[in-house]
Amino acid sequence: MPHAQLPSRDGASIGQLLCYWRKTRGFSQLALAHTAEVSPRHLCFLETGRARPSREMVLHLAHSLDVPLRERNALLLAAGFAPLFRESGIDSPELAVVRAALDAILAQQEPYPAVVMNRCWDIVGTNGAADRFFGLFLDAETAPSPANVLRLMFHPRGLRPHVANWEAVAGALVQRLHREAVGGVLDASGGAILDEILAYPGVPRGWAAPDLASPLVPVLPVTFRHGDRTFRFFSTVTVLGTPQDVTLQELRIECFFPSDDGTARAARELARLGAR
Repeated sequence: MPHAQLPSRDGASIGQLLCYWRKTRGFSQLALAHTAEVSPRHLCFLETGRARPSREMVLHLAHSLDVPLRERNALLLAAGFAPLFRESGIDSPELAVVRAALDAILAQQEPYPAVVMNRCWDIVGTNGAADRFFGLFLDAETAPSPANVLRLMFHPRGLRPHVANWEAVAGALVQRLHREAVGGVLDASGGAILDEILAYPGVPRGWAAPDLASPLVPVLPVTFRHGDRTFRFFSTVTVLGTPQDVTLQELRIECFFPSDDGTARAARELARLGAR
C-alpha cells in the first residue's frame, strides 16, 4: 500500500477535501456528524457540493477532524474564504520570542547535540554540539545538501556509512515519517522527501508503505563509529504545544542524549576542544 498523500489543493473542492479528511481520520459520515454535532444530511450535502459551508462550519469540522493548520487554510480557501492561520518565517519579528525559546532549548542541551527541523525534516537550527559532533563525519564540500535529517541519514555521502545500526535507525525514521507527518498524512513535500530517500541504493522498497503492526519507539537508539571510537546516543523528538502559527506547528526539536559514560565524556571533550 503506497503512502497516503493529500490531494492537490489546485482545483479540489471543499467537499472533496472534507471527504478526504473524514476518510483519513477513519470516520463514517454518521460518526463525524455525531462527533461534530451536525446533521448527517447536511454533512452529506457539504461533501457532495449540494450545500456550501459557512466559514464557521469549515473551522468547526476541521477542528473535529484535527486537521493541521496548513490544511485548515487550504479548506478555507477551497470554500471561498481567506486563510485564518498565519505562516510566519522562522526569522520573522513575529517569532522572535519563539526563536529565543528555541535557542534556550538548544543551549540547555549542550554538550549534547540538538537540531530543529521543519515539516520536511529540513534542518533550520542546531546547537554547537550538533555542529561539532556531526562535523566529525560530514565533509562540508561533499555532504548532501540542503541539510535535511532524512537526507543526511540515507545518503551514501551523509551519516549512513558511520551509523553502526543504520538499518534499524533508518527503518524507524521512515515509519516516523509515515506516522508522525503533521496531521498524520503526507503532503506533497513529505511525499517528495520519502521518494528521494527510497531511491538511494540499498534502501528496502518495502519501506514505501507504513508498517502499522509495529509501534513507534518512544526513543531511538543510534550508534555512530568514527575510526576506532564508538558513540552511543538515543534521541527524542519534541513539538511545540498549542501553536496558532503554521510554522510553529510544524517545527520539531530532536535532542540526542548519551547512552553510556564514554559517549558523555567524548561529548564534553569535544565541547572543551571547541571552546579552545
